[in-house]
Amino acid sequence: MRRIISFFFLCQFISCASGPVETPEGATAEKLIQLGQEASDKNKYDQALQYYQAVIDRFPTQIDSVCGAEYEIAFIHYKQKKYNLVRQELNALLARYDEPDAELLPGEYKILATIVLEKITPDKG
Repeated sequence: MRRIISFFFLCQFISCASGPVETPEGATAEKLIQLGQEASDKNKYDQALQYYQAVIDRFPTQIDSVCGAEYEIAFIHYKQKKYNLVRQELNALLARYDEPDAELLPGEYKILATIVLEKITPDKG
C-alpha cells in the first residue's frame, strides 16, 4: 500500500512540473487563450503563461486578444501573490486606455484590472 501511495505522489509531482509547452503553430489567438485558460484552471500556471505570451508574440495587432492575454498573465501573478509584478502589468494594461485609440479596446479588461488593483493594498508587496 505504501508503494502505491508513493507512486501516486510521484505522479502528482511530475504532472505539476512544467517545462516548455508546444504551442500549436497554426493555432488562432482564441485557441491559445483557450489552452491558457485550461492550463490555468488546472493550476498549471507556467504553461498558461506560455500560451498567453504566445498570443502576445504571434498576434500583436489583435488588440482584443493581446489585452486579454496581458490581463490573464497579470491575474496569474495575482494568484501567485506577486503583487509588485501585478501592479506593473496592470498599470501597463491600463495605460493602453489613455492612448488615442482607447475606444477600440475591450472595456472589460479596464474594469477587471481596476478591480484587481484595488484588492492589492499598499502593504502587499
